[in-house]
This record gives sequence, structure tokens and C-alpha cells, in this order.
Amino acid sequence: MKHQLQHFFKLTGFLLLTALAFACRKDNPFDEDSEQGAKTPSLTVKGLYVLNEGNWGSNKSSLDYYSYDDGKYTRNIFGTVNPAVTLGLGDVGNDIKIYGAKMYVVVNGSNKVEILNASNARQVAKLEINNPRYVTFYKNFAYITSYDGYVAMVDTTALSTIKTKIMVGNQPEEMAVVGNKLYVANSGGYNYPNYDRTVSVIDLTNNTEIKKIDVAINLDRLRADQYGDIYVSSRGQMDQSGEYIINPSLFVIDTKTDLIKKDFKIPVSNFSINGDDAYLYSYSYATQKSTYVKLNVKDETIVSNNFITDGTETLIATPYGIEVDPSSGDIFVTDAKDYVTPGTIYCFDKAGKKKFSFTTGDIPAHITFLFK
Repeated sequence: MKHQLQHFFKLTGFLLLTALAFACRKDNPFDEDSEQGAKTPSLTVKGLYVLNEGNWGSNKSSLDYYSYDDGKYTRNIFGTVNPAVTLGLGDVGNDIKIYGAKMYVVVNGSNKVEILNASNARQVAKLEINNPRYVTFYKNFAYITSYDGYVAMVDTTALSTIKTKIMVGNQPEEMAVVGNKLYVANSGGYNYPNYDRTVSVIDLTNNTEIKKIDVAINLDRLRADQYGDIYVSSRGQMDQSGEYIINPSLFVIDTKTDLIKKDFKIPVSNFSINGDDAYLYSYSYATQKSTYVKLNVKDETIVSNNFITDGTETLIATPYGIEVDPSSGDIFVTDAKDYVTPGTIYCFDKAGKKKFSFTTGDIPAHITFLFK
């Protein structure tokens, strides 16, 4: 009897500890697959999310989270927090942004936008949209580009209903809002060699396209600075041998006149603007070499041909994403490596020196900051 009671108490204790551990995991869903690293105390930023694209057709998009306060980097939080969502986050995560209390994750290959609670990544709603690309916001609306040639306008309170479709150019990519105008980069990426070459201008007071600005072929990235200018990149055009017959470049558009004011004549794969500083990288698939350029957007001049100053850029095999913490000026660059194995996210301080790095999911591509 004594042994039976001891066994009973041991079993009861074990079950209680197991229940407590399970409860803790439920209360702290970001503890499943984590890596401890450097803390980055901030008065304004709580942490950042990394959206991993996953290779096309692999259904391996995933969402990671880095906590500034405790220095913990946690992988695949969407799958952990939302176990009931079939097929997980989906195929090819293409953009991520936080607006208010919600986070919008554009999943291109799965033809959807996942709308999550920004604080814990729990699913709030799902918006079905064909071939979505990027999202931006104005007042109470989300604007989402679709490769079907339109920008979908979605009420951020209705969440899962498209209010209207604004027709633009062929295969629209990134967007930016300046004043009451939305600028959309049209790529025509499906139409080689007859790419689109325009930026659509949408009047947000009536949600109609009012003009197209002729810029250059195969437009892609588009960002606004604090002076009312738009920076837009062209991917150029290659011949069948992989040689450029039209070079890629970066253009500046004055939104007061909607005219091109400068052509930097430099290739840009991706870039981020923070205050007067723009950080650009370019990766050449032909040479497998990268450049890391810093611009001053106020003077529209090149400040440095390598914003990574300690030589650690050699660690980055395939740069694939970039964002700058607006509070600290820290620069985050992601490395897709070989596109089929876990990548890396690197943090550099504003002086260009490496601070830390973490292992991500496959093809880390997009970053958004969670503010306190």
C-alpha cells in the first residue's frame, strides 16, 4: 500500500508538472524553437518579425520573431500559435507590415493575405486575393497590389472584404503613399521582353488612377523619403545569355511635379530609407557578388560604397532583405544563402559594424518592427 501511494503521488506530481509545462507553452507560444542572443533594449521598439518566403511550391513560408527585451529569436511562430490553420502560413510569403494592432502577411503563392494580431501573431482573418504582392496603408484602408493588374482596397475594419479594385499597370509591385497620392511600381514582369515601365499615380481622395509616369522597364522597389520624393528601382533587361542590354538603375521622382529628377545609374536589388539615409544592396547572379551603398536622400548623393565597415559583408552569401530600425539606426540584412536551407539575419549598427546574427527560416526576405 505504501508503495502504491508513493507511485500515486509520483504519477500525480508528474502529471501536474506536465500540465503546468503545457500551460506555460500555451501562454508563451514563442518558446518552441528559439535561439538566445543579444538583447537590444529600446524605448520604442518591442521586437521585429521576419517573414521567410520559402521556395516556390514548397509551402514553407514561415514567420520568426526577435524580442529586443530578452534577446530571444524564435522561429516558425505562426505554425506554433495557429496550429489549426491547415497548410500553415502557406507558399511564398511576399510582404509583411503592421498597421495599428494588426499585422498583414501577404502570401503570394497561396493567393491570400493573413491578418494577424500584431502582438502575438494569432490569426484574426484571412483575405483571399489572386497573386498578391505588397501592402501599404492610408487612413482606414489597406492597399494590396495584385499581379492581375490592380490594387485592392480593403477596409481595415471589415478585414476580409475587398471594397474596390483600382486598375493600374501590368504586374504591379511595391507602393508608397505621399500626401493623398499612392505611387505604384508597374513591372510587367510576366511580359518579357515587353516589360511595363510606368509608375501609376492614384488619387486617394477618390481611389482612381490619375496618371502614369514613364520611368524605365521592369520596375520593382519603391520607397518614399521625408522630402516628398519617391525612389524607384528598375531591374533592367537581360538578353538570352544573361547579359544586360538595359542596365538596372535607381530613379528619383519629385511628387510635387511627378517628374523624374535624377537617375543614379546604379543597380539596386532592395533598399530601405531611414531619415536622410538610404541603404541599398545589389546582388549579381552572374558574378555572385554584392554591393552595399549608402545614399543621402536630402542631398541625393552617394555617401559610401560600402555601409558595412568591418569586413563582415563577406559572411553574406545572398543578401535578400533589408530594413532599418527607425529608433536606433541599426541595419538588418537577411541572407537567403542557397534558397533551400535556413538563412541568416544580420544586425549592423549605424556605423556599419556587425552586432549579432540569428538563423532564420528558408529565404528570409521581409522585416517589420513591432513598436511598444
